[in-house]
Amino acid sequence: MTIDIPEAYRRALDDFGALVHRVGPGQWDNPTPCVDWDVHALVNHVVGENLWAPVLLAGGTSAEVGDAFEGDLLGDDPIKAFDTSAVPAVQAATDVHALDRLVHLPFGDVPGREYVTELFADTLIHTWDLARAIGADERLDPELVEACAAWFSHMEPGHRQSSAVGEPPEAPSDDTEDADDTDDADDTDAQTRLLASWGRRA
Repeated sequence: MTIDIPEAYRRALDDFGALVHRVGPGQWDNPTPCVDWDVHALVNHVVGENLWAPVLLAGGTSAEVGDAFEGDLLGDDPIKAFDTSAVPAVQAATDVHALDRLVHLPFGDVPGREYVTELFADTLIHTWDLARAIGADERLDPELVEACAAWFSHMEPGHRQSSAVGEPPEAPSDDTEDADDTDDADDTDAQTRLLASWGRRA
């Protein structure tokens, strides 16, 4: 990774949270790039991951939690629900022993570092999903895009085999770029390629 992973996770959650605060009263039913998920369901998913993080990073198991984090986790105040869930998730990820601790996931045990990296990547991609759904600026943090792409380049085959990500649409090729393109354009192209690897068409 090109950046400290707990810091990357914190920044991704901050960016996602900033968009949650921009969701208008009539936008919670808006469709998102995630099939069958509207904005409410997308935010609910991330809140669920936030709630799981402190439990799993402390060595807990899904059997111990049961169905406590299932169903509607947003209640009457989705923004407060997100904010309340994000703080302990970040705190758990930055614990000095978190990255070295074994995390017990339903499909098997993984190192804490891998679990937090997956949380970061999922949050980053869903930040774009939410931005598109509510008509906000879709440009992601270029440093986070680079870090996610570096990790996912090794993980993509397994994720695709398990159908965790959609089939990639054809991304624009670099040779279509104009010689006078700016660094911002390069960042955008890197983002487009990352999103394509996750099955998104930017």
